[in-house]
Amino acid sequence: MLIPRPARPAFVTATLITLLSVAAFAEDLGTAKSKGLVGETNSGYVAAVEPSDKVNALVTDINQQRKARYSAIAKENNISLNAVEARAGLKAIEKTPDGHYVNTGEGWQKK
Repeated sequence: MLIPRPARPAFVTATLITLLSVAAFAEDLGTAKSKGLVGETNSGYVAAVEPSDKVNALVTDINQQRKARYSAIAKENNISLNAVEARAGLKAIEKTPDGHYVNTGEGWQKK
């Protein structure tokens, strides 16, 4: 007797939830940046300007996603993770809008 396979909608639902979660984090990150709670660093990662439990959780989640992406880029291009992080940090600081915080290694500054 054949047992029916689970419907694919569960997979589709899980994928949509993941995509929406990433979008929600991006929206939260943008809001946190515009409120001066989070800023870009020269390490390629974000950091809390005004730490709190919620801000720290957001920073941890974003940085985990970034590290996974940076690791994949490093592996695909046969370069070090440090090189990818440094380049990403420079690009993120360059793209940061005026009025948002950045840390180029000299402490937090409004751009």
